[in-house]
Amino acid sequence: MTTAALSFSPRLVRVGQTAATIGLLAFLWQIADGPETARILTTAEPVWLLAGFLALTIQTVLSAMRWQLTAAQLGIKLPQMHALREYYLAQLVNQAVPGGVVGDAARAVRSRDQVGLIASGQAVVFERLAGQIAMFVTMAVAFLATLLAPGGFEWPAWLVPPILLVILAGTLTPFAGFVATQLPGRVGVIIKRQWLTLGKALTERNVLLRQIVLSLGTVFCNLAAFAFCAHAVGVALQPIIVLALVPLILFTMLVPITISGWGVREGAAAALLPLAGVSASQGFAASIAFGLVLFVAVLPGFLVLWRQADEDS
Repeated sequence: MTTAALSFSPRLVRVGQTAATIGLLAFLWQIADGPETARILTTAEPVWLLAGFLALTIQTVLSAMRWQLTAAQLGIKLPQMHALREYYLAQLVNQAVPGGVVGDAARAVRSRDQVGLIASGQAVVFERLAGQIAMFVTMAVAFLATLLAPGGFEWPAWLVPPILLVILAGTLTPFAGFVATQLPGRVGVIIKRQWLTLGKALTERNVLLRQIVLSLGTVFCNLAAFAFCAHAVGVALQPIIVLALVPLILFTMLVPITISGWGVREGAAAALLPLAGVSASQGFAASIAFGLVLFVAVLPGFLVLWRQADEDS
């Protein structure tokens, strides 16, 4: 493949992700009654949107603290305010650039001076992984509780098998990782080294409790922010519904086919929230409100850029 083709491929991916975002939102506008969704959004209560903003702000602070803790385990000392500024900047980039990981990659590059890019990259990846594990555990526990509790939330029969399959796959992943450490040769050595480093970063006795508290804190702030934004547009979700359904909606943002999950998240909300007695238009509006508040919540990243511009000038 030529150099021109290699440089063109990322651009083509970005164009495709942008087109997918616009296409999905346009499709949802048609099937979820876009005019009604717009009307619902105009009734949004600012107080609840502000509550969502505050929850996402606390989430960012807790996430930066988790990164600081994880990095320290790998020999990287990050001052608290430095970690917070870098986290805001990474979130801002992730919101603006298709793919949603460019900001995190830059966070790893910018913190590489002390121990190198490999360790700084591990700190970023392991920190994000801790958050995803906490979200997965929350979703799995809430799903099983609602599935087994009599007289509670009733899941449609068609949705139960795929969710159970996801939970099973997620539960078995750590065991698969441990088994992979026993592989012979260089591959096994590399995997074992990564496994031990992951354990040092997340599960050593001196950090395990703090990792759990910080990760669950970020999860509950994220879920609360979505619930607050939903409440702002007239969608009052019961706590068990927030714990069981909203993680499924937010997990779709990890699918890297759109810009920062836009379109995919709204589609999931329009499809899943009706299971809780919400209309597709209300689910669509709730997800849009959350996405807009999320974008506003990362805007302090511009202050970081402004400060850096002043320092460079």
